[in-house]
Amino acid sequence: MTAGVPERVELLDVQTIRDLALGATLLGTGGGGDPRVGTLMALAAVREHGPVRLIGPDEVADDGLVVPVAMIGAPTVILERIPGGHELDLVMAGFERLVSQPVTATMPIEAGGINSTIPIVLAARRGLPVVDADGMGRAFPEVQMVTLGAGGAKSWPLVLADESGDVVTLTAAADNAASERLARAVVVGMGGSAVVAHYAVDAALLREWAVRHSVSLAVTIGRTLRRCRAAGLPASEALHALGPVCGARRLFTGKIVDVRRSTAAGFVRGQLRLVGLDADAGQPAEVDFQNENLVLRRADEVVAAVPDLISVVEMDSGQPLTTEGMRFGLRVHVVGMPASPLWWRPEALPLVEPRAFGYDIDPVRLEVAAR
Repeated sequence: MTAGVPERVELLDVQTIRDLALGATLLGTGGGGDPRVGTLMALAAVREHGPVRLIGPDEVADDGLVVPVAMIGAPTVILERIPGGHELDLVMAGFERLVSQPVTATMPIEAGGINSTIPIVLAARRGLPVVDADGMGRAFPEVQMVTLGAGGAKSWPLVLADESGDVVTLTAAADNAASERLARAVVVGMGGSAVVAHYAVDAALLREWAVRHSVSLAVTIGRTLRRCRAAGLPASEALHALGPVCGARRLFTGKIVDVRRSTAAGFVRGQLRLVGLDADAGQPAEVDFQNENLVLRRADEVVAAVPDLISVVEMDSGQPLTTEGMRFGLRVHVVGMPASPLWWRPEALPLVEPRAFGYDIDPVRLEVAAR
């Protein structure tokens, strides 16, 4: 993010985890999995094993090995097939056998929903630190859509595990897009969701290509939203407070009049339709999504698009909504936030621009926070 440096967090405890999950739901742009599941798992883990240390990328030892863990699959399926936690032990044990090297730290692969807190569960169970960074600065639906990959990291070895104890390993692929295709086929065979360990990185690549301090940023966002809610402030005031933190700006205000979604091939795809309220009264708007929100149109004009962030927030509560949580009748603000500058590098942008999702449009770069 370009708006500012968040207050640094050093310990992931009960309250910090709650704030992290809330903030990551906003950063997750509708995806990353339902935050409630990951929050409950992380809270249980730190209550049993103690708080988890959060370290900066520069604190990772030069010879260290950092391996992200995450849920992969359709968010609606993850809600119905809640992971038990043992899947994390299976993927990490499988990964260490493949590389014949101990893992020294873990991290989120994305900033969003369940996948912001799943690494905390593993870290607490194994006594590992979590790196204050991730591979997207938001959530994206496909394996190859990772800043680390743009910097040369391979998504394999890749290990998948499900709640039944099934474990599948991918030891090589033609490229990260092929890894996505193969892993997705396995996830569909596992019932639509699984736990994955992949994108092992060393300290040098991590420092150059990870989105730094994104965990602290999510905590700061969540803390701000929580305090605004406790003070009885409307969502518009909370968004104003978040402008200097993450560049948040209101793009549209309206009522949800239709949500179309379908689950197929390991993704949830659909469209949100709104009719404008307040300053946008009478204007139509649409948000297309593939697990995450991708494109916002207002009266057929593209207002925002990937890689920039598009999130939907309830007007009354200020609660960020996942794509599976959006429903008819809700009054919402559609919020835009600038993507990490890493995504605008020439090596990275082709992975996540609108054309990567099948849209024949150019990205619309958001620069200015709401005032």
